[in-house]
Amino acid sequence: MGLLFFKVWMRNARVWRKYIVASLIGNLGQPVLFLLAMGYGLGREIPQIEGLTYLQFIAPGLVASAVMYSGSFETMYGSYTRLTTQRTYEAILMTPVSVEELALGEIVWGATKGLLSGSIMIISLPLFGVIPSLWTLALIPVLFLEGVLFAALGLIMTALASDYEFFNYFTSLFITPLFLFSGIFFSLKAMNPTIQRLSMALPLTYAVDLSRMLCYGQIEPDWLINIVVLTVLSLSSALIAIILIRQRLIL
Repeated sequence: MGLLFFKVWMRNARVWRKYIVASLIGNLGQPVLFLLAMGYGLGREIPQIEGLTYLQFIAPGLVASAVMYSGSFETMYGSYTRLTTQRTYEAILMTPVSVEELALGEIVWGATKGLLSGSIMIISLPLFGVIPSLWTLALIPVLFLEGVLFAALGLIMTALASDYEFFNYFTSLFITPLFLFSGIFFSLKAMNPTIQRLSMALPLTYAVDLSRMLCYGQIEPDWLINIVVLTVLSLSSALIAIILIRQRLIL
């Protein structure tokens, strides 16, 4: 597999520049609204969690959720449009770009959009009174890795989808539960052991934990485990996505 996947990335980036404002508003809208509603609203009535105010507690998790939404939605709705409606993939494959490079370019582009959304969320946190530590710089590659994971999962859905309605199942039955039950809004440490074990089956949990650690420089012993799990999930999901897209395009 060559480096032509970057050409796919460049093509998508040029097109995206025309719709940058609408795209960012769509991806950042929900996390920002939850930050305002839960942090400033409900947060006033909730005591500190793990030594943090409720606003400080949920902010890093909402950064991770912004990456999830942006990365997965790009490789679902965006990639499916390029695959079917616009037939962009057919045109790209008439060039020296291979199917594998095309799929990898889509995943890396989705991860880039996820990273951008997460980075904007981080930059905006001081506006809400949340001051990240210098450790937040180490969060950047983690957010990109998370972006690869959810961009790959979105591309898997694109490879399996028969129409746009198919994505409603993935969003309702997977993305939304991850958003609600991955420890963004409540401390998993306070839950019973069964709930804690179940939470470890949710991929967003690892990104939320790392985001909270690095945002405030409170590094915990399990940081390396979180990195390893996130890396394995990202690489395996990307491989599955590439295989399924190849089958979809060849058949």
